[in-house]
Amino acid sequence: MSITPISELNDRARDVFRLVVESYLGTGLPVGSRTISKMASLSLSPASIRNVMQDLEELGLLAAPHTSAGRMPTETGLRLFVDGMMQAAEPSPEERRAIEAGIVENGPIEEALSAATATLSGLSACAGIVMVPKREPVLRQFGFVPLNARQALAVLVGQDGSVENRVLDLPEGVSPIALNEAANFMSARFGGLTLRQAGEALAREMELERHALDNSARDLAARGLAIWSHDADDRPVLIVRGQSHLLDDSAAADLERARQLLEQLEGKQEILDLLRGALAGSATKIFIGSENKLFSLSGSSVIAAPYRGADGRVVGVVGVIGPTRLNYARVIPMVDFTAQTLSRLMR
Repeated sequence: MSITPISELNDRARDVFRLVVESYLGTGLPVGSRTISKMASLSLSPASIRNVMQDLEELGLLAAPHTSAGRMPTETGLRLFVDGMMQAAEPSPEERRAIEAGIVENGPIEEALSAATATLSGLSACAGIVMVPKREPVLRQFGFVPLNARQALAVLVGQDGSVENRVLDLPEGVSPIALNEAANFMSARFGGLTLRQAGEALAREMELERHALDNSARDLAARGLAIWSHDADDRPVLIVRGQSHLLDDSAAADLERARQLLEQLEGKQEILDLLRGALAGSATKIFIGSENKLFSLSGSSVIAAPYRGADGRVVGVVGVIGPTRLNYARVIPMVDFTAQTLSRLMR
């Protein structure tokens, strides 16, 4: 259905529509004409309001979930409200301080992103999500620690001081000397390179037979690089925090919707595909209900804003997932401010 332009609604229709939407977003309940008539800003009788609400329903902006139960905005109506009528409120000083304090500047970037997501989740009462930028560690040192005759602990130390361990299966007969040789070779040759660059360099040396390793040590070097590279490819690039916020009192009345939403959050690849759509833009994006097929069944909304790296390019997306009756005027600026704060951190 095409969305009715806000300019085509007369003043009376706009006022009634705005009050219905704001009341619904605040309570999650359908709004009746008598409730609207008692609001001081509107001097219309309940009968006149009912007629206006009927007209708005015929335009596809309002719907009546049950007979004589009042009206609530449709997804089309919510889109019209967000795009054309909503007055966004800047985050309060307290909210700004909470977001900035929740982002730890020292330590791995993943920790800062996770903290930012948890803070945003708590402030918005939604599930917080962040797409972590893919980045390859720059290598400094390698080590192999024997565990038993068939396994060793492969240790990678990054230039940023990060340490990662992986259990590596060993071919039969590998000696501690071979483990030490492979570690020394890898540290000397691959220090300062990324995993991809190290793998390419090892492949070139093996092809040209310029290596000074025996077969077992050479195999260890290849295995060590392969296990880290494989893990880096499979590493989650989506952090989700605060799923419990989705099980509020309103969700308890519709457990099936809540169950579907939680299941959708488990399908991280699908959410990543959705968020990648926000990578291309420079502004906050809002997906309401069935505007995105992923959340069409649960009736959920996504607000997502891109954040930038040191070179000014968009490297990730931060946002929230919640019910369609979000307080959009408050949450949208909050998501936008979190993205701006992350961008400053990444510089």
